Amino acid sequence: MRLVSIASGSSGNCIYAGTENTHILIDAGVSNKRIEQGLNDIGVRGRELDGIFITHEHSDHVKGLGVLARKHGVPIYATKDTLEEIRGMKSLGEYPEELLHPILPDTEISVGDMEVRPFRIDHDAADPVAYRIQAGRSTAAVATDMGHFDQYIIEHLQGLDAILLESNHDVRMLETGPYPYYLKRRILGDHGHLSNDSAGRLLNYILHDNMKHILLGHLSKENNYEELAYETVKVEIDQGDHGYCSGDFHLSVARRDEMSEIITI
Repeated sequence: MRLVSIASGSSGNCIYAGTENTHILIDAGVSNKRIEQGLNDIGVRGRELDGIFITHEHSDHVKGLGVLARKHGVPIYATKDTLEEIRGMKSLGEYPEELLHPILPDTEISVGDMEVRPFRIDHDAADPVAYRIQAGRSTAAVATDMGHFDQYIIEHLQGLDAILLESNHDVRMLETGPYPYYLKRRILGDHGHLSNDSAGRLLNYILHDNMKHILLGHLSKENNYEELAYETVKVEIDQGDHGYCSGDFHLSVARRDEMSEIITI
């Protein structure tokens, strides 16, 4: 299985996961042109997509969805309440209604030779989910837009080979930055976003000998930067009570404006 971030950040998110035979996207929150260029760069065509799995209905996760659906007839998977929100978004334009497929958290969906398991997260959206993906013995997860983590989320992130994990903001930058008070409260709340520190603490619960790749994503443009996210998470891992150090894993940061490296599991 391959995992690639085409775009990841507060301005747009689109993650590719696939095998030789099956190709899916997690979210489509950038332009169709950018999505297709990213796919072309890894040797995949838009018409080859087998499904688009939506985490939630915010524009930075669905912006390019309408064009992709119209152009290539790609099936769209999301929870029932998320699909209802998507149906009401005039900005996505017209596309065939039959492309929309409701999913249930904790219920696997088979797409080609891949199994996709959605699981609940807390975010200020209708019914948001993160995704765990399995192809053969390879397992990865895409987990962003989480106000906090709990034992349920920790359990769903056990035994991974790779993860793209939210590391949205630095708490101090956010608290002293230009955002209005209500927005700071939203981001810091239980239905907001994971901070760099929280991302590191979550990783400390799920690290294991076979974890190969950790990709930090969904960084805020205003309240974070790549080096800070990387160093903060690195320190959290190094100080964790688990016997590992950050150098034991391939740790990197997904950028909003360019593709990540190709993670091959």
